[in-house]
Amino acid sequence: MTASIGFSDQTSYWLTKFAGVGEVIFGVLFFILYRNLWLNLANIAGLTGLLGFVAFYQPQLLIEAFNPVTTNIALIGFSLILLHELKQGNQLAKP
Repeated sequence: MTASIGFSDQTSYWLTKFAGVGEVIFGVLFFILYRNLWLNLANIAGLTGLLGFVAFYQPQLLIEAFNPVTTNIALIGFSLILLHELKQGNQLAKP
């Protein structure tokens, strides 16, 4: 996808590697610190941004199997439910 916005093959390769490592680090942090308000908001913002990026640059991917709609919307919903539940129990950690 990075090549579709004009990056070279080598730049696309490195961006993809860094994005993958960043996603793993974020996932581990989210797993450990799921009660953090800002981490949940970052998750929602990031997933919304990624969905918008795909919709703008490669909309054909939105109808394929395991597309960003089915994965990102579900995880955004999960974060919204988590935020609601944590607020109800006053267990939400603020930085």
